[in-house]
Amino acid sequence: MTKLANDTRVFKINPKIDVQNVRFNNRYGFNLAGHLYLPLDFDAESQYAAIVISGPFGAVKEQSSGLYAQTLAERGFVTLAFDQSMTGESSGPVRNVASPDIFVEDFSAAVDFVGMQSFVDRDKIGAIGICGLGSHVLTAASVDVRIKAVATSVMYDMSESMWEGLNHSKTASQREAEKQLLADQRWADAEKGQPAPGLHELPFDDQDHPQQSRVLFPAQLPEDADPVTTEFFNYYRGRAFHPRSVNSTTAWTATSPLSYYNFGLQAHIEGISPRPALIVTGEKAHSRYMAEASYQRLKDPKELVIVPGATHTDLYDQMNLIPFDRFEQFFKENLK
Repeated sequence: MTKLANDTRVFKINPKIDVQNVRFNNRYGFNLAGHLYLPLDFDAESQYAAIVISGPFGAVKEQSSGLYAQTLAERGFVTLAFDQSMTGESSGPVRNVASPDIFVEDFSAAVDFVGMQSFVDRDKIGAIGICGLGSHVLTAASVDVRIKAVATSVMYDMSESMWEGLNHSKTASQREAEKQLLADQRWADAEKGQPAPGLHELPFDDQDHPQQSRVLFPAQLPEDADPVTTEFFNYYRGRAFHPRSVNSTTAWTATSPLSYYNFGLQAHIEGISPRPALIVTGEKAHSRYMAEASYQRLKDPKELVIVPGATHTDLYDQMNLIPFDRFEQFFKENLK
């Protein structure tokens, strides 16, 4: 472990919280980059409950996950915010590949790492997934019983969203057109010997032709941008811009949706029970229906918290809206 240097976190930093740069491997050999947050009045001879945190999808540890980690460290937990494989400072010769299998594994690798620390009680490890990593963390918890309690914030099911579209809006003909576009892209990538960047959720024009782009968000917001695009733009290109964030600067590899077509996240989340789950979403979040659907599938013990007035990205960084009291209570009750 090394002290955090060249700090590029985009949220208000608490100088009283000790943060360390850490690296650890997953079982596929990717080297993951993380920030380990130690609680106030840390005592290396004590044993603490720990929480591993990642997300949103396309973000880095210097953004929302780091904010969650710092805040929960202030409340007595050892926390680990980490970059997913092939993103941020984590390794991967091909950059910005989205993989449901590998991203799920990354949560378990984070559990490996914190559980190897002498000051962490292995029987008191929880996990949080934010936005698209919420669907991945539920998937991880369904099979990794070392995760004793799991929570999501504005959970987004990436497999469902890519296959069915937002609010189940994608038609069968649109899906076939999208698959053809991705097939053509594979030929182009094979011929060039490298993957092209592209959108992981493709919009369609009036003729149902899928539209592609090399960046998720342009430098300037289009005048006709819809409310969801505007919300994401204001976070990633505005108040929380980070040069290593996929969503802030570039795009995923264009063929990333193929993995999510073939990998149904959350297939076995009923198996998290009897370990507890906390599902947090915003009253006005466009993703709310996904969180509520997951909550309905989960078995007890479970809890659903809907934050009044909150949109999706509000729960990335708006301290007056993120229910940290409830996160703290949930983990203190269930990691004891």
